[in-house]
Amino acid sequence: MATIRDVSKIAGVSVATVSRTLSKPDKVSEKTRKLVNDAIKQTNYKPDILARNFRTRKSSTIVVLVPDIANPFFSRVIRGIEQTAQRLGYAVLLGDTQGLREREITYANMVYTSQADGIIQLDCHIPFEDKNDCTSPIVNACDCVRGSNMPTVQLDNVAAAKEMAKHIISLGHTDIGIISGPENSTITNDRLRGFKQSLEEAGLSYNPANRMFGDYSLPSGAMAASDLLSKPIPPTAIMCMNDEMAIGAIRQAKKMGFSVPDDISVTGFDDISFAEFFDPPLTTISQPAEEFGSNAMEMLFDLINNKEPESKNILLPFNLVIRESTGNKK
Repeated sequence: MATIRDVSKIAGVSVATVSRTLSKPDKVSEKTRKLVNDAIKQTNYKPDILARNFRTRKSSTIVVLVPDIANPFFSRVIRGIEQTAQRLGYAVLLGDTQGLREREITYANMVYTSQADGIIQLDCHIPFEDKNDCTSPIVNACDCVRGSNMPTVQLDNVAAAKEMAKHIISLGHTDIGIISGPENSTITNDRLRGFKQSLEEAGLSYNPANRMFGDYSLPSGAMAASDLLSKPIPPTAIMCMNDEMAIGAIRQAKKMGFSVPDDISVTGFDDISFAEFFDPPLTTISQPAEEFGSNAMEMLFDLINNKEPESKNILLPFNLVIRESTGNKK
C-alpha cells in the first residue's frame, strides 16, 4: 500500500508539502497541487482521513442548511458552495430543513459534536438552541437574520425590488398586485420596502389588499394570482417575489382567460433557468446565485481557521432582465 512518502518522492516535494496540499490546498501553488495530485493518482495513495481529523480535530465537512432543496435558486447557490468547498478541501453535507427549527438545531448540533466544522445557513433563522451562540463558525447567506452579527452574503433586495417596481410603473401600471414570501422573512420585508418606495416616488398609494402571501412555490403563486384576478377590478400587473411564484401566477392567469402581458403583466425574481424559456419569457431580477455560495464558503473557511473574513457583510449586485411577460397597460 502506497504511503505519503511514496507520493512525496514521485512529486518531488517534501512530505510536509504533500500533507499541506491535502489539508490546506489553498496554501500551496497550483503547480504544486498538480504535482501532488498526479502522484496520488499514480500511486493510488489513500490518505487516512480519520487519523488526520483526529490530529487536527477537524472533520473537513461543513453543513449547509437549505429551506427547500427543490428550489432551483438554492440549487445554484449550493453549486457555488460545493465548487469552492472542493477547492478548499471540504465536503458538503446538505440539510433540507423545510424551515423547521427542530431540523436546523439537529444539523447545527453536528458542529458541537465535531461532526462538522461550520455551517452555512440559507434561511433567516439562527439554527442553534442557544440563539446567542456567537462562537460556532457560521455564515448566513441569501435570507439573513436581521440584527444578527453573523457574517452575511446577501443582495440589496430593497434596491432590486424598487428597480422592478419602477419598471412596472414606467409601463403605465398604477394598480399593482404583489405576491410576497412569508411575512417573517427578511427578504420579503426588504422587497416589500423597495416596492413601496417606488410607489411613493411615483405618487402612488400602497394598497394592502393587493398583497397576497406565498411560500415561494409554484402552487402558492397560482393560488395568490387566483385571489388577485378574482377581484371585481383586478390589478393590471403582479410583482412576484420569486420566479416560481411568478410562473405559477402566469399559468393561473391563463387558466382564468387572461393574456400575459396584454391583460396582465407578471414579474419574477431570481432568473432561474426556466425563466427565459417559459411562455412568455419572464421579466425578472437576475442575481448571482453561485457567487452567494462561493463567497459564503470562503467566509466560513476563514472563520473555521480563526481568521477574520475580509468583509463580514457582502452585498452582491443584481440586474433587471426585461422579457416578454411585461407590457404597456392597455
